[in-house]
Amino acid sequence: MSKGDSFENSLLKMIFQATAIANLCDNASSSPLTNLFVALHKGDPGEAGVMTTSESDYGAYARVAVARTTVGWTIATNTVTPAATISFPASTSGTNTITHFSIGSVTTGAGVLFYSGTVTPNIVVTSGVTPQLTTASTVTED
Repeated sequence: MSKGDSFENSLLKMIFQATAIANLCDNASSSPLTNLFVALHKGDPGEAGVMTTSESDYGAYARVAVARTTVGWTIATNTVTPAATISFPASTSGTNTITHFSIGSVTTGAGVLFYSGTVTPNIVVTSGVTPQLTTASTVTED
């Protein structure tokens, strides 16, 4: 079963920009998420994965918080992109090849993985490298 395109866009706006879907859901709980957390992965976390599945572990790595607003995310025809480049901490040690990224619910730990996607080209992280996801990084609702 598929979703209608207009509902897909509404769903993305609810998740990424905290925009209510009239008569269906809103963002008025007592403590809604104000940020989503972006993680880097050394392999595909898959649909059954959580945010820690194959997560990067280079020295100084940390997830990056991105606001659930139009300042944080751009939505166009079933696709979400960061509104600005997302820069992760520069590596202080270790080597990782980043193949995927994810967007989830927590700053550390397993958390709920909402979406994931591939990083093309892969990012080879060595000491001194600052990995970035650009506004060309996309997540598609299908």
